[in-house]
Amino acid sequence: MSTAGETRVVCHLDRLLEERGMTLAALSEQVGVTVANLSVLKNGRARAIRFTTLTALCEALGCTVGELLEVAAP
Repeated sequence: MSTAGETRVVCHLDRLLEERGMTLAALSEQVGVTVANLSVLKNGRARAIRFTTLTALCEALGCTVGELLEVAAP
């Protein structure tokens, strides 16, 4: 188990945005989440994400949760 403050969850938002030719600002507008909050997620500093936000991100990006988020090996 990881120690407090440490996470092994990796977000692939950068890659997915690049593959789709989409900007963070465009995604923000589409899903109704601020650019600042998406940046926190993209840079691996997020500690939680609402299921509604996760669903909206996956729908906007045309991906699955497993393509957006991954648990890295220890």
